[in-house]
Amino acid sequence: MNLFFKNSAATRSIWFLKAICTDGSPLSAARCYSTKLAPATATAQKTSSTGSNAPTERKSIIPPNYRYVYQEFLPDPKVEWRNSVREKLERKDMLDRRANIDIPEFYVGSVVAVTSSDPHAENKTARFVGICILREKCGLRARFILRNVIDHQGIEISYDLYDPTLQKIEVLRLEKRLDDNLLYLRDALDEYSTFDVNMEPEILPEGSPVPINDVKVVLKPRPWYARWERHNLQGVANIDEHTNERRRRKAELVAKPWEKYDLMQEYRRTIPEEEQKEIFTEIYSQLHSLELARKKMKRKRTFVKPTKLA
Repeated sequence: MNLFFKNSAATRSIWFLKAICTDGSPLSAARCYSTKLAPATATAQKTSSTGSNAPTERKSIIPPNYRYVYQEFLPDPKVEWRNSVREKLERKDMLDRRANIDIPEFYVGSVVAVTSSDPHAENKTARFVGICILREKCGLRARFILRNVIDHQGIEISYDLYDPTLQKIEVLRLEKRLDDNLLYLRDALDEYSTFDVNMEPEILPEGSPVPINDVKVVLKPRPWYARWERHNLQGVANIDEHTNERRRRKAELVAKPWEKYDLMQEYRRTIPEEEQKEIFTEIYSQLHSLELARKKMKRKRTFVKPTKLA
């Protein structure tokens, strides 16, 4: 008797499950099928509304000129000198320093005025105006060299970009030159390195590209600071006049014209683009806020308050 009831209960259970799982039953859609979207349906919703199967990529908000304007934020490409923790801490210190002093955009060839603390000066400050002939190194060790000829004497001063003794950095003339460094101005005529210490700043319209000065300097006769005939310079006009046949042959022997085709050497000299985006994404928000504050102050300086007519 008990066995009969057990078999009947099992039969009724099986019949009930078949009934609710039948395609025509209203309970079948709610109980026997998953409510999750199929993988194909989820992928179709991610595609663009135009019907293309390619996923849409987000555009980068980082301006492409950041790698040139803020080149000191990029670490040294040499692998043996890399340290991710030190680089991150240095970037934080550099941003804190930029919050206290305005470090404008300038390049090799720009005319810059630097005001720094000097305990031996009369007003405890010293101001020097000169053309930037070199920018090198990275991080907190980034530095630049200014050159000017005063009283027929060439003077060069090297500044650390993030030196706490710097009080003010002004760009009097923003421009670039044809070469990456202008160390050959040491052997050029004085007129190419002479600038007025009371020079007024030349303000470019906002959003205009940085002009490139294609002037070619004239070198003095030898001896020179370096063998400039071996450097493939674009900004020197008379380098062949002071180069004889023997020096020209030696320059051809040590020349390496194939290096411009060496992709691996170029890769080792630079930071990969993916890593650059990662670094600038980290510091973009603070740099952007500093840029907006600088533009606001620039507009205030350029605004001339109208005088009241009599």
